[in-house]
Amino acid sequence: MLDYATLRVIWWLLLGLLLIGFAVMDGFDLGLGAALRLLGRTEPERRALLESIEPVWDGNQVWLLLGGGAVFAAWPLLYAASFSGLYLAMLVLLMALILRPVGFGFRNQLHEPRWRAAWDWALTVGGAVPALLFGVAFANLFLGLPFEFDRIARPVYSGSFFGLLHPFALLGGLVSLAMLVLHGACYAALKVGEPMAQRARSLGRVAALAYVAAFAGAGLWIAYGLPGYRILGGADHGAASDPRHKSVAVLAGAWMDNFHAWPWAWVAPLAALGMAAFAHLLLWRRRDGLAFIASALVQAGTILTAGLALFPFLMPSSRRPEHSLTVWDASSSARTLLIMLVAVVVFIPIVLLYTSWVFRVLRGRISLESLHSFPED
Repeated sequence: MLDYATLRVIWWLLLGLLLIGFAVMDGFDLGLGAALRLLGRTEPERRALLESIEPVWDGNQVWLLLGGGAVFAAWPLLYAASFSGLYLAMLVLLMALILRPVGFGFRNQLHEPRWRAAWDWALTVGGAVPALLFGVAFANLFLGLPFEFDRIARPVYSGSFFGLLHPFALLGGLVSLAMLVLHGACYAALKVGEPMAQRARSLGRVAALAYVAAFAGAGLWIAYGLPGYRILGGADHGAASDPRHKSVAVLAGAWMDNFHAWPWAWVAPLAALGMAAFAHLLLWRRRDGLAFIASALVQAGTILTAGLALFPFLMPSSRRPEHSLTVWDASSSARTLLIMLVAVVVFIPIVLLYTSWVFRVLRGRISLESLHSFPED
């Protein structure tokens, strides 16, 4: 039987796995959507680009739903504090995500150029805004969010939407946007014909350089200019969840503690930077399949870097650091975690097998010539 502390770490790892799955699988949809107007300059070109993601984007969002479900069931205090406190930010994100199904559904209902152009811009916003906001959200975890728990353990949030737009948070948004545009460009280079594929390679190379610069800048800011959180005591790894009974200090450079304690953790940021540079080279050499794999590893390396730096914190509090949510005091009961772990072991392989089968069926490029074989909706 797994003990409570081990179950908590396993579910922290599973949450990271689901976030990586979302970034890899739905990230190229968001990135390609954000770059739609740059890659497609005519109606047939934009249609070819959209045809490459339209059959799979909704299935890819399963990973987002799984992540949200995991937070709700495995980390209820995290779910309560984040979804209630960040309600307006979540609403903006949700509205941007809703533009995608609406855009796909209505774009081809009329052949009028202005109608289609308007929906193309909606799809661009639906890709760019979530890509930016996901990075802003992650960066705010390093800054700490203004919440605390009252005497009956209810989360009380005292911040505002515009308070989330700290310069470091905006830099985090640029990291996320560049990362996902790189991923979307690699996917487009792999899936569509010319001239869109060549434009995608060029855009991907620019996005790779932008990502390296933004990621390295954010890392230096975290290491040398941003106070971090450190648990001083009171965190019982096997006790019932209650985030109010530990001692936390806010110290310069504390977010680097885990990298000093675990030298192997440097693999994550070095892999993220190295794979971005490698993707740049592969796109230049027109090795589109390998470039897509490299960009997927960029997603994984970036999320692992953030997770390892934050561990064991899930949602630090800037208002009362001792009320920060951590792996040790924000989870469900041991029985709940164990039951859900069994469900994950059963169903995640099914999701992976089904996803692999779908992409195998849909393999091949979509060229301008091939569009003549597909009637418009």
